[in-house]
Amino acid sequence: MTDSISHELLERAKRVIPGGVNSPVRAFRSVGGEPVFVREAHGATLVGADGREYVDYVGSWGPMILGHAHPEVVKAVQDAAVRGTSYGAPTEGEIALGELIAELVPSMPMSRLTSSGTEAVMGALRLARGATGRDIVVKCDGGYHGGADYLLVAAGSGAATLGEPDSAGIPRAIAATTAVVPYNDVPALEALFAERGAEIAAVIFEPVAGNMGCVPPEQAWLDALRKLTREHGALLVCDEVMTGFRVGLGGAQARYGIEPDLTCLGKIVGGGLPVGAYGGSAELMNQVAPMGPVYQAGTLSGNPLAVAAGMKTLELLRAPDVYERLEVIGAKLQTILEEEAAGAGVPLTVQRVGAMLTPFFTDAPVRNFEDSSSCDHAAFRRWHAALLEAGVHWPPSPYEAGFLSLAHDDDAMAKTRAAVKAGFLAASQRD
Repeated sequence: MTDSISHELLERAKRVIPGGVNSPVRAFRSVGGEPVFVREAHGATLVGADGREYVDYVGSWGPMILGHAHPEVVKAVQDAAVRGTSYGAPTEGEIALGELIAELVPSMPMSRLTSSGTEAVMGALRLARGATGRDIVVKCDGGYHGGADYLLVAAGSGAATLGEPDSAGIPRAIAATTAVVPYNDVPALEALFAERGAEIAAVIFEPVAGNMGCVPPEQAWLDALRKLTREHGALLVCDEVMTGFRVGLGGAQARYGIEPDLTCLGKIVGGGLPVGAYGGSAELMNQVAPMGPVYQAGTLSGNPLAVAAGMKTLELLRAPDVYERLEVIGAKLQTILEEEAAGAGVPLTVQRVGAMLTPFFTDAPVRNFEDSSSCDHAAFRRWHAALLEAGVHWPPSPYEAGFLSLAHDDDAMAKTRAAVKAGFLAASQRD
């Protein structure tokens, strides 16, 4: 049950903010109940407006891989802030971050910083269209790549189809520049390229899907993406806004051996502050203004506070055994979920890649958005409510991945196990 202070804040917020929240998933519409308004956070812990503590698995939707308010990241931001919070002019820090990205992500020898992951994707796809002279972008059903009009589309009636607007306010003509295929569906991708290959500028995909729950890629899917885009002169755009530096130091592309033409980053590359980046070869990136005809700009791009936070975060992530530790922490949580679900007799499939995972309420593997949509979402809602009541803050949607951090220690895991046990008991009950 949401605390009374959060309830009062929500009612107050509704008078000045649509639905009382500044991003829709925060409204808890997928799970019922009301959101916890956060007062502060540290390590693996959120503190609600009433002072109650929660073990957090949202992690600001991924970037808090070191834990909330890591003292070295906080100090880096403080040191940067006393020199000024924004200049609208170039800084040496932007160069250093670009050099570090190029070192850690070899497919990005040149990159452009933006203020968000959405902007990074928009810049990358504008570049893809400009470089190829084509209009059609291919995305996956259930894949989320930010709020651009041409990406807020859903699949139509066919397996490979031009997109239908998924939001009011999007002209059909704009949605029609996007084609949609199911994730991990090689025949659908082949059929689309056979029909419209000469019109396709790019395929954008998440190397590990995170907005239909955590869905890993199949090798045949990755092979087909690279083969078909090369054969038809299209670009392969790897959206690592969520997975970049989370599932490995070089991102999912290093983990799975992917060779994209363009990559989009966000979240962790700014240490949790608003930031994004897109990049690729010098040949492609030199088509971006001021060097080329593809225009993209932003006053806050390369903001000094975000650059400082990102540099410090990436520096800390380079320490020995960081990702081995994250793998162990992720495996512990997976074991807890699987053991407690089995004990309660609740069908569950846990899909995990490193320190991101999703408990799907089904006994079958989840390969795409259709599979995810067929899971028992009513059971998830009961589970989520019980977890929140027991002090665990889990993403408020069955379509979202949960995120762990280096701060999720044994104490956090013990609290999580107790909450999860109660959650699966609630999930096993029928409405």
